[in-house]
Amino acid sequence: MQTLSLSTSSPTILCLGAHSDDIEIGCGATLLHLLGQMPQASVHWVVFSAEGEREAEARAGAQLFAGERVASVDLHTFRDGFFPDSFGEIKERFRDLQRAVDPDLVFTTWRRDAHQDHRLISELTSQTFRNHVILEYEISKYDGDLGSPNVYVPLETEEADRKVENLIKAFGSQHDKFWFSGETFRALMRVRGVECRASSGYAEAFYGHKLVFGAGAQR
Repeated sequence: MQTLSLSTSSPTILCLGAHSDDIEIGCGATLLHLLGQMPQASVHWVVFSAEGEREAEARAGAQLFAGERVASVDLHTFRDGFFPDSFGEIKERFRDLQRAVDPDLVFTTWRRDAHQDHRLISELTSQTFRNHVILEYEISKYDGDLGSPNVYVPLETEEADRKVENLIKAFGSQHDKFWFSGETFRALMRVRGVECRASSGYAEAFYGHKLVFGAGAQR
């Protein structure tokens, strides 16, 4: 496993989302935090289901959360809810990614997410980037599939606020969904902030399936 040093000022970050708002919901505030701490960081943004209005929203989300740090935006049009039927095609896109990007940190969906599209993206992430640091993000939903994450990123209040504001601004097509609200997004960050005793009260949390702790000289 590769170890990511938080002192690294110019990491390459790969963000993977099944749908147009997944990355922003799952790790948006953490991205704001990391990019604020690492001025030379670059971000590769990949969404596997972004078509029509959702394509425009995906581009808007990448701009709002990563701005000039975006090295590439790669959008695909796989059918929402039917990713398992396109396994071979999606795996080929992951092979393309493997040849194009060697990330220091990968954000992806959680392997135990109730949504089949999310699970498939997570599975292919771990298959493809086997020697990289991978953090799997969470997305609250009707299914009630939230678990017990083991990696926390304490946030500044301003970062939590910007995440909520950006989500509402970028994803107008989702405003009629009962779960898509600032209260929903803020509530989960508040719960995770309590769990890690964040000074601001807010945090985002992730699942680190396999992480290597490095201290001192590497042998």
